[in-house]
Amino acid sequence: MSKSNSLGPKLLLTIIYFVMIAVNAAAVLLPLNGMTTQEVSDTYPNLFAPAGLTFSIWSVIYLSLAGFVVYQWFKPADQSVLNDRQIRRKLSILFITSSILNSAWLLAWQYLQIDLSVVIMLVLLIVLIYTNHMLTKASLTKKDYFFIRLPFSIYFGWITIATIANITAFLVDKNIAVLQNNQVVWTIIILIVGLVIIATTIIRNKDIAYGLATLWAYYGILLKHQALDGWAGAYPEIITTVAICLGILAILCLYEAAQLFKHKKSVI
Repeated sequence: MSKSNSLGPKLLLTIIYFVMIAVNAAAVLLPLNGMTTQEVSDTYPNLFAPAGLTFSIWSVIYLSLAGFVVYQWFKPADQSVLNDRQIRRKLSILFITSSILNSAWLLAWQYLQIDLSVVIMLVLLIVLIYTNHMLTKASLTKKDYFFIRLPFSIYFGWITIATIANITAFLVDKNIAVLQNNQVVWTIIILIVGLVIIATTIIRNKDIAYGLATLWAYYGILLKHQALDGWAGAYPEIITTVAICLGILAILCLYEAAQLFKHKKSVI
């Protein structure tokens, strides 16, 4: 591959990353359509939405993705997964696609295009599912894990929750009577279904970072239900359900951590 050909994808990937950051900054600072992202979320009140504090995870996601952007500019080590041209090309395409979808989703969300936002979010989730599946099967160095798999794992974990929240907001927008009249029951069902999806992913991918991202999201839901400026403990059934889910997720993360430690010890 010529130097010019190898420079192009790196440059495009970097530019798209900064475009994504710019769109997100605009949503907060301007804000787009005269509302912050949180204010848009508040227009679709539901019992699944986490506390505002929880959204600080985006800073972690964007910072870790910045690490990946920088990492792909350097010459990879001999054992790095980036030496595999096919995987490197796929990663570039997937990252660029996910970044464009991220920006597109935010624009749809800010301008109250809830139906479109759900479609975009689902496509973004599929892209991240494929990316993480590919990285789970790949042989990674320690640096590969830190700069490639870790960012995409955290991103995937949060988008799993964001997709559920987006669909919930969509249902609120449609004002479906059977859902509006049974919000507590439906929220508990959503929490349990989410737990099953998350637990299956943690075990199948052996992914602690993914689990921790979803653990943080569920903690945000608990916080919102307990906070005086949230639901102020009005729904004890949901609080109990979230607490149980948090316990199960914590156990799964600890189990995978123990398995990882055991594996490393056996290799040594």
